[in-house]
Amino acid sequence: MSTVQYSFEESLAARQAKAEQAMLAEFEAGRYTLEHPLIKINPYFISPLSAVILFETGKEVAVTVTVKGKEPEGTISHTFPPAKRHILPVLGLYPDYDNQVEVRLYRGEAVTVTVRTAPLEGNYPKLISMETTASYLKDQMIFLSPSMSELATAFDYKGDIRWHLNVPTVFDIARLRNGNILMSTDRLVRIPYYLSGLYELTLTGKVVREYSMPGGYHHDKIEMEDGNLLVLSEDLESDTVEDTMVLLDRNTGETLRTWDFKDFLTPGEGKSGSWSAEDWFHCNALWYDKNTNSVTLSGRHIDAMVNIDYDTGKLNWIIGDPETWPEDKQKYFFRPVGEEFDWQYEQHACLVTPDGDVMCFDNGHWRSKHPEHYWKNKDNFSRGVRYRINTGDMTIRQVWQYGKERGQHFFSKYICNVEYYGEDHYMVHSGGIQYEGENAMEGFAVMAADDPTIRSKSITVELCQGEKMMELQVEGNYYRAEKLRLYHDGDNLPLGPGQRLGQMGHTREFDTLIPMEPCGELLPERYEASVTEEEDRFVFKAVFEGGQLVMLMLERDGEEHGYYISTARTPFNALCCGTFIEKDARKVNLSVNKAGLSGTFDLRVIVDDKKYDTGIQITV
Repeated sequence: MSTVQYSFEESLAARQAKAEQAMLAEFEAGRYTLEHPLIKINPYFISPLSAVILFETGKEVAVTVTVKGKEPEGTISHTFPPAKRHILPVLGLYPDYDNQVEVRLYRGEAVTVTVRTAPLEGNYPKLISMETTASYLKDQMIFLSPSMSELATAFDYKGDIRWHLNVPTVFDIARLRNGNILMSTDRLVRIPYYLSGLYELTLTGKVVREYSMPGGYHHDKIEMEDGNLLVLSEDLESDTVEDTMVLLDRNTGETLRTWDFKDFLTPGEGKSGSWSAEDWFHCNALWYDKNTNSVTLSGRHIDAMVNIDYDTGKLNWIIGDPETWPEDKQKYFFRPVGEEFDWQYEQHACLVTPDGDVMCFDNGHWRSKHPEHYWKNKDNFSRGVRYRINTGDMTIRQVWQYGKERGQHFFSKYICNVEYYGEDHYMVHSGGIQYEGENAMEGFAVMAADDPTIRSKSITVELCQGEKMMELQVEGNYYRAEKLRLYHDGDNLPLGPGQRLGQMGHTREFDTLIPMEPCGELLPERYEASVTEEEDRFVFKAVFEGGQLVMLMLERDGEEHGYYISTARTPFNALCCGTFIEKDARKVNLSVNKAGLSGTFDLRVIVDDKKYDTGIQITV
């Protein structure tokens, strides 16, 4: 009998499709009316502050759904197009509350129903303060996406939570033109935060499309004008990470094109203080500029934003401190002009304004290209900054900044973003603030989670015409902030199974297999091993001591595939998302894609000088 726990897990899209079919069957079997509607709270499992209300009317009529606020200013309404059969998403519910939801027919009667929500469980942000007015923020919410254990959440003008996901979909929350959002999947393919791809979700949590990517996904993506997706990825067969971008076909998930950053930059040039040979570029943002048909990329580990031609992939220019860069790259840099100017260091979230200015969040980490001049975090600052560049004479002028004046109390050595809403109207999100005692921390809080002297928080500020219009402070660190409305014009809930598009890539195998015969023993229970199989991969989890030699083996009829499992404590120079990091360093997690495999394999595990059986077979 196997000592390794085995389970098969259906995809989120498949589980949701079954739940939706059951909901619709219940709707069809009943006689649900405006006066007696069918109400399903969190029908797609992952969005507990949402519901679906279902009923029929005798004629086509528009319907307005209103979630009444705890005070009048907190009320959220949306009008849906005319129909006889109404299957309507309800968004903006309060947690642990008897929500009063009014359903009103256009120029007709209305009913009010009570929707009781459960308390939020586990990892959600704890409010410190919200400073704004209902008349300013109105029905818009401040969405925070995860960087640590707390999960994606949205706050209203009062600081009340009105939306939340209970699964770790991470990195940027991007709203698509159809009103859905695009986030990472919750399927980890490699530590620390490389995910299988992307979910296109409604705010009820329904997966409309799941995109699986051969190189996985990290950090950022953008919807192109033709609907295709420009996505940060990597080559999982390479010795480097976070230096690849791909174009995904929106309808098929096929990779249409790949850009390798080593084609226009040489690793090792322009190193930041967090540079490593593996993570030499660390791309954390991208922005497509249709006016120049170019892409701007934020390279944290070269302290620079680089712009390339979309068609040719050739380098156009670099924004950053040119010191330490070789002579042949100097022509791509700008010369500062104007009285007040600071370069950005280890920046995040680049964007291009309509008039061609370039903005980013200047983390300022190290704030020098020379180790002997590195700044201590307690003496440093972070900020949002806007640069005006002239590509004719290669000059750069700093035309706006916010954050320097707040010193270390606004300092984030990692993550964060800026948003441009219009001329002199910006958001600045300092999401990686960490203290050790009273001063900014030098290391990463996630690596010292049990230390009571360490605390972290996030500050999000909106500024208009130089005036602060909103400031949200919460406990914990958050990758980015976005200001969005819950509802999008026009659409009802899209029905039908979510599509699973694209494919997973081949999992890298160890170059040299260890010649060893099975010992005839089952893997001991002390390793607490488990295997979770999915449609396109399986995940092996276990507990090993540091320094043990461990390799997972798939074997059949002389055919062997070996996957090395590191038991070393990994130092992270850039931990943009610690959501998937285990506090217990002995816990390992290996994802093996089924791509490139065929047949039925015995699953074995080499631990030091023994090859153990698991009693489990994987059929591909």
